[in-house]
Amino acid sequence: MSRSLVDPRPRIPAAHRTEEREAIQEMARDFAMREVLPVANVLDPEHGLIPDSLREKMGDLGFFGILVPEELGGLGLGVVEYAIITEELSRAWMSVASIITRSGIAKALDPTMRAELLPKAARGEWLGAFAMSEPGAGSDIASIRTRADKVDGGWLINGQKMWCTFADQANGIIVVARTTPYDPENRHEGIRRFILHKEPNSFPEGLSGTPVRKIGYHGWNTFELSFDNCFVPDDCLLGYESDGQGDGGFKRVAAGMLTPRIHTAARSIGLARGALEDTIKYVQEREQFGHAIGDYQNTRFKIAEMAADIELCRALMYEVAADVDAGEASDVRAAMLKYAAAEMSERVTSQALQLHGGAGYTTDFPVERYWRDARLTKIFEGSSEIMLRLVSDRLLPQTPFR
Repeated sequence: MSRSLVDPRPRIPAAHRTEEREAIQEMARDFAMREVLPVANVLDPEHGLIPDSLREKMGDLGFFGILVPEELGGLGLGVVEYAIITEELSRAWMSVASIITRSGIAKALDPTMRAELLPKAARGEWLGAFAMSEPGAGSDIASIRTRADKVDGGWLINGQKMWCTFADQANGIIVVARTTPYDPENRHEGIRRFILHKEPNSFPEGLSGTPVRKIGYHGWNTFELSFDNCFVPDDCLLGYESDGQGDGGFKRVAAGMLTPRIHTAARSIGLARGALEDTIKYVQEREQFGHAIGDYQNTRFKIAEMAADIELCRALMYEVAADVDAGEASDVRAAMLKYAAAEMSERVTSQALQLHGGAGYTTDFPVERYWRDARLTKIFEGSSEIMLRLVSDRLLPQTPFR
């Protein structure tokens, strides 16, 4: 019996739909399925790196310059378009959807550096990494212990950093460090951001890195970094803190998480959609007891639940992204979105793997990749527990712990 496969790919909601956005979605979707997915299916199982050739094609399409102003060589688009493209790329390989954020690190630089490097970043020719977390400081940014001590002409950085993805290939690493001694009573004081310029595929003097043995998020390496009197010049102290007197490092790091959380939600939705699309195809082809397993009501209802879960999160994603573009950003709604999408993604990809049966527990099918990567979305850019705390603290009064 012939079966027509229903296309479960989404349309942009009418309230946010324009011809330009539909064209962007179709372009990103075509690129993801034609260029990214075949590469992911080969390289992810063997932990290979995203090819330079693929990055160059992404640069040619403007994926690194989505949020970069047109006058600086970017596309000058908004967070809605950013989310659209991210979802489509994640449907193929989350790592490729993630690498586009590496150009945005140039936006954190001081005006002179930004004007010089953002056009390169928009083309994918200057990409950065971010070193904030430490062995003893993850979600609790104020607990960082990495030190930056003032010396003639610059600063010496000493300490350990964890979970710095792309540190080896980056053109620069933003390092969050403390310029004053740690004070338990004023933990937020003295936190600053520095840019460490470097050559790709190498570490400068005073910096070494050890790759983390991770279970997913392949395509690039994630590092534990060790700083041992690593020198950065004075002009590499970022932001209005560059005079050494300001205290904006902590606030800027915390405030900069809103768009990344929308980005992570889009990645979560893309992963879940990839799992759903693959599973719809699989259950119509796999037969047991004389029928395709997609004919059984239990399977059909699970597919329906997966699709509904994805669509609910996608609707919220568009609303939160549109709020940011309209200048009405809400950190609480972004936290709600990130929490809901990440939890949904793990749930949906796990169900997809279950519906694949034993085949799902092999690297012969992409569904195990979606499942492994979805699990990470509950941890990075603020764990699910931190998202719940952000939301609950806004909704409920809190009595300080004694």
